[in-house]
Amino acid sequence: HQNPTRPPPPNHLYPTRPSEPHQTIRTPPDHLQAQSSLAEDSTSHLSSSSRIVRSPARTLSFRSMQTKVTLLDGSLFTCIIEKRARGQQLIDRVCEHINLLERDYFCLSFRDADNNKVPVCLSACVPWNFSFNVKFYPPNPTQLSEDITRYFLCLQLRQDIVSGRLPCSFATHTVLGSYTIQSELGDYDPDYVSELCFAPNQTKEMEEKIMELHRTHRGMTPAEAEMYFLDNVKKLSMYGVDLHHARDSEGVAIMLGVCSSGLLVYRDRLRINRFSWPKILKISYKRNNFYIKIRPGEFDQFESTIGFKLLNHRAAKRLWKVCVEHHSFFRLLSPEETPKKTLSLGSKFRYSGRTQIQSRRASAQISRPAPHFPRCISKRNMLSRSLDGGTHPDQSILSSSLSANS
Repeated sequence: HQNPTRPPPPNHLYPTRPSEPHQTIRTPPDHLQAQSSLAEDSTSHLSSSSRIVRSPARTLSFRSMQTKVTLLDGSLFTCIIEKRARGQQLIDRVCEHINLLERDYFCLSFRDADNNKVPVCLSACVPWNFSFNVKFYPPNPTQLSEDITRYFLCLQLRQDIVSGRLPCSFATHTVLGSYTIQSELGDYDPDYVSELCFAPNQTKEMEEKIMELHRTHRGMTPAEAEMYFLDNVKKLSMYGVDLHHARDSEGVAIMLGVCSSGLLVYRDRLRINRFSWPKILKISYKRNNFYIKIRPGEFDQFESTIGFKLLNHRAAKRLWKVCVEHHSFFRLLSPEETPKKTLSLGSKFRYSGRTQIQSRRASAQISRPAPHFPRCISKRNMLSRSLDGGTHPDQSILSSSLSANS
């Protein structure tokens, strides 16, 4: 008889578990193990990145953008503005920077794909490099309230003259050039006239005549010189005219000019017709055609419609918008309200800024002392010397000259 085998004593340090059903554990292949480990790593990475908090500076960079604006004196103004901001907000920032209160005559513009100058007033800011320009040329600039407003208008007109957008005779170039020097540099000094640009095709004879006239302005203040400059330049036939290329009903190339008084028609640099705003009943466009409906004359019984053909649809719409803005600014007491109908034919665009009458009323309320501001030679009016001893306009003048008729 053999003693039965005693069971081992219970191990209280490692207690046994109750019996479990039998399980077969299968080891996955090596490539599946690698995929599993990669999945775990990526999951852990995503979970850790989801806990990262974006810094305010990083969030701001997605919502805002650095904007550059070239001012009328050639200097550059840079600021940060939200991407969803409207053009008027940027205009206000620029005007605050240059201390300008009479803002309704100015706008921001940029070059589109066809190199045309497009105003950005009260519209969404799409590009981020702008230029600050005069949009509405006042028929009587001497009625502006502040000297600083007249100064910026003078800077714009000097650019228009140098680039060829505002044609002048030899005598007019010399008179305006003499007032320009007196305004920006003071009394006569014979050592600087040849360094400045007053006309597209400047000659030595013109410079000598400018110096001769400049001697007679001794003692004249900059504000007085600018007043005389504006009083002479407003008499030019192309003052404040925004030109657009077009063709008439016979296919002849013409230029349509929009100004404070109405719509002008030019052929070979000569004005052949004029339609004043009171004479125009309606302006419209369809595709690349631009139409004006004319009020019947003294001996006419019915209204007449005149059509012009432009380069494309965008050019026709641009001309139509310029006409709407000029008519609203110079003719209306207050801007028209935008139509609120959901379903309506045609464009809903309306000029939403202040009119000239409203702007003059606001200017009459300005009570601040006359602001002090530096007058300097506009960088765009400087001539750069070439290696062969000749002179040629600054690059900014060349670029504005190439787009003179945009």
